[in-house]
Amino acid sequence: MAFERACAASEVPDDEALAVTFGDLEIAVARENDDFYAVQDLCSHAAVALSEGEVADCMIECWLHGSTFDLKTGKATVLPATEPISTFAVEVRDGDIYVDVSEPTNGVKPS
Repeated sequence: MAFERACAASEVPDDEALAVTFGDLEIAVARENDDFYAVQDLCSHAAVALSEGEVADCMIECWLHGSTFDLKTGKATVLPATEPISTFAVEVRDGDIYVDVSEPTNGVKPS
């Protein structure tokens, strides 16, 4: 595993995601209550940043067409998206968010 610091936990809003870049890998870090998630910051349908959408009920919504994705599994839950997005392991250490950028946890390679 290759955990890298993404941001401070306090930087992640409750109803939005925070865009974080690791080299050429773009990740959206989201919060659901006290749990944090990291997903590919690219809608599998329209190739726009998911970090610009809303987060609610452990889902992230694409702002362009309204597709939603499960933050835990990456599964597309609302059309028009049908393909999943990558998800990444997250650790919280001393108030900071770390993301394992070495391998998606759901086996879906980032686009």
